[in-house]
Amino acid sequence: MKYAAPVTVEEASELLAATPGARVFAGATDILPQARAGRELPDVLVDLKRIPRLSALANGDGWTIGAAAPAARVAHDPAFRSQYPGLAEGLALIGSDQIQSRATLGGNLCNASPAADTGPPMVVNEARAVVASVDGERTIPVSELAVGPGRTSLRDGEFVVEFLLERPGPRRADAYLRFTPRTEMDIAVVGAAARIEFDPAGVCSGASVVLGAVAPTTVRVEGVDELLAGSSFEDDVLERVVALCRDACRPIDDKRGTKEYRTHVAGVLAVRAIKIAAARAGGEG
Repeated sequence: MKYAAPVTVEEASELLAATPGARVFAGATDILPQARAGRELPDVLVDLKRIPRLSALANGDGWTIGAAAPAARVAHDPAFRSQYPGLAEGLALIGSDQIQSRATLGGNLCNASPAADTGPPMVVNEARAVVASVDGERTIPVSELAVGPGRTSLRDGEFVVEFLLERPGPRRADAYLRFTPRTEMDIAVVGAAARIEFDPAGVCSGASVVLGAVAPTTVRVEGVDELLAGSSFEDDVLERVVALCRDACRPIDDKRGTKEYRTHVAGVLAVRAIKIAAARAGGEG
């Protein structure tokens, strides 16, 4: 096996184009355990950590997060946490403190695990991914990145360079919750992200809920915006949100939870996340 460490996006793109089957990595927090477990590795591994653009974290008109930026750096940036507390919560749940110093947002999303803790908060905030190859760059919604467990929409020779997030409005906030059998270093049985926005009068003007670990990919719960817009989060409205969330679930049975259990928990977590996001957004409801 060969190891390559390019220092520019162009160099990495050329390496991947010249070596079909080469694989990129950033933190190596997944690929090293896979190697120890006996999984076959590619002939060439391309390390993206040395490309400055991929390790950057910039706050301008919106946020630009390098795909290889350490999760700990992004999750604990004070300005980022103040604008995207839910996404920061998801990033802070990736493994232990030591793992977070190497793990990356790009790796967590491109592994395409249905239970990835950054999937729901990235999708609920309508994040976009900048993807590069020798043919140039293109931008896609993060919701289109994973197409199934362990599978992405990336073409041969493509890799994610960075993620883009718009600056949130003054009365908009997010939240992310997950349920695990243990409190730390476990995989989500269910994850739920919510985004709530209020108008200047304190009335809900926008809402979104995205679930994780209940289907092959993240699931945006349709109809939540229509239910919550203009409401004061009355109990009967939230019960209808619960029903929508449970209808959206397509989970599996495994050792961490049954289909029925995941479906039940999804509705509970979604409502809790909505309430947290609403409190953060400062609405009057």
